Amino acid sequence: MADDDEDDRLLTADALKRSRLRNEIRFVVDGEDLMHYLHGEGIYAADGIEAPKPGIILLDLNMPKKDGREALAEIKADPVLRRIPVVVLTTSKAEEDIFRSYDLGVNSFITKPVTFEGLAEVMQTLAHYWFDLVELPQDGENDIT
Repeated sequence: MADDDEDDRLLTADALKRSRLRNEIRFVVDGEDLMHYLHGEGIYAADGIEAPKPGIILLDLNMPKKDGREALAEIKADPVLRRIPVVVLTTSKAEEDIFRSYDLGVNSFITKPVTFEGLAEVMQTLAHYWFDLVELPQDGENDIT
């Protein structure tokens, strides 16, 4: 999960736990950190923090350094990364953000619910859909980033 808001990261982790998702979740704090993670660069280099390829990416749009739109465009333009499903999970309801995200290749666009119960329900549905129903390419581990 790429999200600059620590509270959102903690709430999402709790909501995923409540949904009984057994997959490991890893967090990055902005789009630049996400791209370093995905390319195994910086602190994620061989001698740094382990960075297994994610099975799905939860992506906030509005982050510092490199926003989610820029990161999404880079991911979907990269032949190695483009198969990783990307789900935008953001507070934005702007039609421009929805259209642009799909134009850039996002797999799903979800507006973050305002309550924890709503977020827990979304995470349970998301986990069921992406890990129980959908067939994903099996060329890496199915972690959530």
